Amino acid sequence: MWQARLLKALPSIEAAYPTARWLFLTLTVRNCPVTELRHTVQSMNIAWHRLIKRREFDSNTLGWIRTTEVTRGRDDSAHPHFHVLMMVRPSYFTHNYITQRRWTELWQDCARLDYTPIVHVKAVKPKSRLSGLSGFSGLYEMPLRRAISETLKYSVKPQDMSDDWLIELTRQVHHLRFIASGGVLKDVLREGEETESDLLLADDPTGDDASEPDVFFKWRRDIKRYVKR
Repeated sequence: MWQARLLKALPSIEAAYPTARWLFLTLTVRNCPVTELRHTVQSMNIAWHRLIKRREFDSNTLGWIRTTEVTRGRDDSAHPHFHVLMMVRPSYFTHNYITQRRWTELWQDCARLDYTPIVHVKAVKPKSRLSGLSGFSGLYEMPLRRAISETLKYSVKPQDMSDDWLIELTRQVHHLRFIASGGVLKDVLREGEETESDLLLADDPTGDDASEPDVFFKWRRDIKRYVKR
């Protein structure tokens, strides 16, 4: 749903900001016990709010969409990390470039980490210019589609689910919001009369919202996957 909405909105976004460029940023922290996942994600959300207020981020960024993914470690730990699709000003690549090392320093400082986290940043590069093609329909279509797919994918991989681990994961992330957006992309995932609560867009740095209904999952043997109850 979210991928479709962003893809639908992209032509008008790129028409309004024809010189904008795109980045794909991944921010990580060390694995934590799944029983500590809630606290870890809340701390990451607070760190993110510090990061977007930094001059280097704010002066470069036109808009962003950030999702939280949790993968399962071999020792049954949890590995929460952020995927961020960023729409940046063209000056980012000419005058205000931020190296991967600097992104790492910024995230380490904002997250108050006593170790060097793994951070990846990658430009969404346009295809070779083709005659008669421009904008989303030409230069950026496939690279940007891949970046969107990576950003707005499942928050938890199906193969990482097992009964006990999923039960604890569900308990830990109850009421946590896993999608946030800002800048000119703030409303891009909304449609019609839906609210932020409907789309789980996070403004609260802790990600809590006690007004949301409980969510439970059960295993459906006939379709071999978990479904909401």
